[in-house]
Amino acid sequence: MAKNISLLAACAILALVTGCCRKKQQGRVCFPENISISRITSGPKHHFASAYYHLRTWDSSGRFLLCLETDIENHNPEADEPATLGMVDLETGGFIPLARTHAWNFQQGAMQQWLGSAPDSLVIYNDFRNGKFVSVILNAHTRKEIKVIERAMNAVSHDGKKGVSLNFARLHITRLGYGYAGAGDDPGMGQKYPEDDGLYYVDLESGESCLIVSLADIFRLNPPSAEETAQLLWMNHTLFNTDNTRVFFLGRSPRIDRGWVTAAYTVNPDGSDLRCVLPYDWSGSHFDWFSQDRLMVTTYYQGKRPICHLLFTDTEGEKNYRILGEGVLVNDGHGAFSPDRRWMVTDTYPDGRDMRTLMLLNMENDAVMPLGRFYAPPDNFQGPCRCDLHPGWYRDSNRICFDSVHEGTRQVYLAELDFGR
Repeated sequence: MAKNISLLAACAILALVTGCCRKKQQGRVCFPENISISRITSGPKHHFASAYYHLRTWDSSGRFLLCLETDIENHNPEADEPATLGMVDLETGGFIPLARTHAWNFQQGAMQQWLGSAPDSLVIYNDFRNGKFVSVILNAHTRKEIKVIERAMNAVSHDGKKGVSLNFARLHITRLGYGYAGAGDDPGMGQKYPEDDGLYYVDLESGESCLIVSLADIFRLNPPSAEETAQLLWMNHTLFNTDNTRVFFLGRSPRIDRGWVTAAYTVNPDGSDLRCVLPYDWSGSHFDWFSQDRLMVTTYYQGKRPICHLLFTDTEGEKNYRILGEGVLVNDGHGAFSPDRRWMVTDTYPDGRDMRTLMLLNMENDAVMPLGRFYAPPDNFQGPCRCDLHPGWYRDSNRICFDSVHEGTRQVYLAELDFGR
């Protein structure tokens, strides 16, 4: 099943594991004793799984891992270019096709994930059908469709009973690589911050949905500066907290010169108690919930460089800020907490040598250990087609899946951590 990683990455891993052994001899074991990295998909077709890194990629048994398969290498998919949703059998190494989807991208896939209500059998993914972006619930073992929901999901609760949705057509225009090509939603291009578009709550059992936070709501609560208010406001990136009682999301508006400004918000699933937790000048980016009221966001703390992984409390008052891996984790990354909350895995964008680094942080003592460095070809896999590592955890906190292109094609990799327990 497993394929060996490249020589370059293997040498990096060997050196790092040796460093861990020295820590053990000093009587302080704070990292895995051994690390094994293997490739679990193969070319010539491209595969990617950890998009997006908070998706429940593994089934409850740990045997099957969801991913997408495509022939496309280096252009954003058009509306008539489907991808194949499938799962890797980690016992046999085979790729099992399940369905085709016309609502996908390289950064977030089709938001494919196992449903918490039946994590051994049911998956949910986005598609384009009858002129709309929708989500489909499918039995992965019988390939029988259970339900089609009239909104595409952006996040699903841990219990698999509710979700939140965004306007994927507006997102495709404002942030290429995160929305979907095609007219599955009305992008509302004539409205800068409409009253009737924004964040939607979806009941996955009944299929009913309702708007809970409009773009006008976040504009009134926290308007960007004068130059940004002339532009289209949009929402991006959502996530339920650990007990499904709060939802995190980003509000964004383009700068006149380049890029965009970002503010971060949380809200109850019924739309009540909307809070701005990070202002525009802090420029929040990636995130994860640590608990029901603590979350981590990569941001410019107090608007100052360098960027950091900031842990804080989702309250109106004292937020108890803590910079994770201070002085070491000084780059934006896709941070994700292990299920036992002892660790955070994160990654980096390519450095001056076109290398991406996968890193592990010990939450008890803030120590950081690189797990490997992976080459990103500078002339390919760029822009909306780039291949971020997007590391994601399995429920036993011993396995991490991630995507990489260091061997020439976009494939899925598995990092197994041996803690010597």
